[in-house]
Amino acid sequence: QVQLVESGGGLVQPGGSLRLSCVASGFSLDDYTIGWFRQAPGKEREGVLCIDYLGYSIKYADSVKGRFTVSRDNIRNTVYLQMMWLEPEDAGRYYCAVKGRPVPGMCPKEVDLGSFVTWGQGTQVTVSS
Repeated sequence: QVQLVESGGGLVQPGGSLRLSCVASGFSLDDYTIGWFRQAPGKEREGVLCIDYLGYSIKYADSVKGRFTVSRDNIRNTVYLQMMWLEPEDAGRYYCAVKGRPVPGMCPKEVDLGSFVTWGQGTQVTVSS
């Protein structure tokens, strides 16, 4: 069964850091492009970052530039989202997702939720003092 499981969320104070993990099971991530997305209560889901099968990444959210990075460990079948200098506006549920065909493929230049075909259940991030 193809599955993505996110973890690493929690409560953190403003200025703090978290590292989210996205572990794949049922398939190998090697050739797949992975996106990170987030959704705050009452808001639409937005793209945060994307990393392609070669390790090149695109930041979709201007607000995370200089603070969030994405990386992948194909041996562990895991993609990470390192978040630093967290702000209250970063709070929300964070999801990882696998981009569909073509495989291998590149990150979409603009956020395209429909091109991501398998989603995890998300992990909650709360930023509060």
